[in-house]
Amino acid sequence: MKKLHSILVVLFVFASTTLTYAQGGEAESGNFTHNLLNKFIDGDPTFMGTVLIALILGLAFSIERIISLTLAGGNTDKLMNDINGKLKGGDIDGAKALCMNSSTPMASIAFQGLNRSGESVDVIEKTVVAYGSVEMGKLEKGLSWIGLMIALAPMLGFMGTVIGMIQAFEDIQRMGDLKIDVVAGGIKVALLTTVFGLIAAIILQIFYNYIVARIDSLVNDMEEKSITLVDMMLEHKLTSDSSK
Repeated sequence: MKKLHSILVVLFVFASTTLTYAQGGEAESGNFTHNLLNKFIDGDPTFMGTVLIALILGLAFSIERIISLTLAGGNTDKLMNDINGKLKGGDIDGAKALCMNSSTPMASIAFQGLNRSGESVDVIEKTVVAYGSVEMGKLEKGLSWIGLMIALAPMLGFMGTVIGMIQAFEDIQRMGDLKIDVVAGGIKVALLTTVFGLIAAIILQIFYNYIVARIDSLVNDMEEKSITLVDMMLEHKLTSDSSK
C-alpha cells in the first residue's frame, strides 16, 4: 500500500507539472505533446479532471503491478538448483531456509511442498497446487482496478460529450437561432472529453495486456518448477510412496 501511495504522489506531481508547463510555456506548433496538452486544457475541467484521475489511478496500479511482478520473477532456475543441492545432501532444513530467504512465489510454493516431506505424493501435489493458486491470486491483485479504470475513462468522456452537447442545444434554444460560432466552441469542448477518455483507455489497455502476459509467463514457470520440485522429492525419497 505504501508503494502504491508513493507511485500516486509521483504521478500527480508529474501531471500537475506537465499541465502547468503547457499552460504557461511556449512551444513550436509542430510539438505533438504540447498541442495535446493544450487540447486537454481546452476541454471541460470537470470531466477532463475525472478522466485524468482515472488515468493516474490506472497507471499507479499498473506500475505497482509491473514492479511487483518483476520482483516476483527472480531466478527460479538457480533456486531450484540450490534446493536440489541441499536435498542431495539430505539437508531438508537447509532447503527450507533457502525458500524462506527468497521472496518469490516459487520459493513459497517450494517451502509448502518441502513442509509435506514424508507424506504421499498426492498430498504434496495437492499442497503445491493449492498454494500455487494462492500465489497466482497475489500476482493478479489489482488487475480488477486497472480494468475498472479502462472502462471508466471512456465512459466519463462520453458522459462529458453528451452533457456538453445538451448544453450546446440549450444555447441554441435560448438564442432562438443557430449561430455556429456560438455553439461550435461548446461542441468542441464536449468532443474533447471523449477523445481523451479513449486515449486514457488505450494507454491503460496496453499496460493491462502487458501485465496479463507477464502473469501468464510467471504462472507457467511456477507450474513447471512445481513439477520439478515433486520429481526432486521423489528422486531423493522424501515421500512416503518412495520410502517403501
